[in-house]
Amino acid sequence: MKILVLNSLLKEKHKKVILDAAEKINAKACFANTEDEVAEGFKDADVIYGFGMKIAKESKDLKWLAVPSAGVDYLMHDDAFANKDCILTNSAGAYGVTIAEHIVAVSLMMMRGLDHAYSETLKGNWSSPIPQKSLKDARITVLGTGDIGCEFAKRARAFEPASITGICKSGKCEERSFDSIHKVDELDSILPKTDLLVMCLPGTPETENILSKERIKLLPKDAYVVNVGRGSAIDEDALADSLDEKRLAGAALDVFKNEPLPKESRLWKTKNLIITPHVAGNLTLEHTLDKNVEMFIDNLLCYANGLEMKHVIDRNKGY
Repeated sequence: MKILVLNSLLKEKHKKVILDAAEKINAKACFANTEDEVAEGFKDADVIYGFGMKIAKESKDLKWLAVPSAGVDYLMHDDAFANKDCILTNSAGAYGVTIAEHIVAVSLMMMRGLDHAYSETLKGNWSSPIPQKSLKDARITVLGTGDIGCEFAKRARAFEPASITGICKSGKCEERSFDSIHKVDELDSILPKTDLLVMCLPGTPETENILSKERIKLLPKDAYVVNVGRGSAIDEDALADSLDEKRLAGAALDVFKNEPLPKESRLWKTKNLIITPHVAGNLTLEHTLDKNVEMFIDNLLCYANGLEMKHVIDRNKGY
């Protein structure tokens, strides 16, 4: 078995763990920073751990692509794989901690007016105090109760909110930090009772524009929106209109329909909007990188021994 690892962020300790695992299953492993740097003998690898989209599209020898990301919408088109039976796994479960911390950070920035205070300090201004809000007694709605939504709910519980409501397709979730779980069809009745809406949904046809113009209007005037899932889930123009017209208190977006966000986008000048360049996740936190590699190793041993693998993507569902 040939294993190709495409990840420039790996440290020596991660490479050693992968090499040790490869030795256990009598496999050979090769490391490269990009697909253009792959050694000739590994372009027909059986397994790729990393973003090997070009090879996956061209090689019929590839049997398993393990991507280090949680989202896989960029691999859902018909010609993504030369081998139609190629297994695709993601790394959902590795990003919960880092993205949950990001959600807490931007939520507090908005609700306590820290973004305003910081922008004033950059101008050399000692600004006057402005009204603040708190996560305590806030009605929090989490749209998407996967790893990220659950990790956020655990942390949000410590702030003593009035409620934490989870919304997902099945209407079921075992995380006890949620006060209640509802199906997506109940979203319209929950939005008017929401102070903070956190969105952590995958990019699928069902989630596209789920926060539509009509649904944005259902939110209270002093509500906040945080999106760390996919930019396709929000009607960006409708959100910008609501923020500019002060029909929403604020929003923090880490994901957008077009990335990088074009310089001509109106979002850059939208009022009370915090923009971050898709950095809530990534492999920049060591905990995330360690967990990511650990998950790949666990799946590699399962794959080699014919055991059931975790995080296998159902391409019909898109997750």
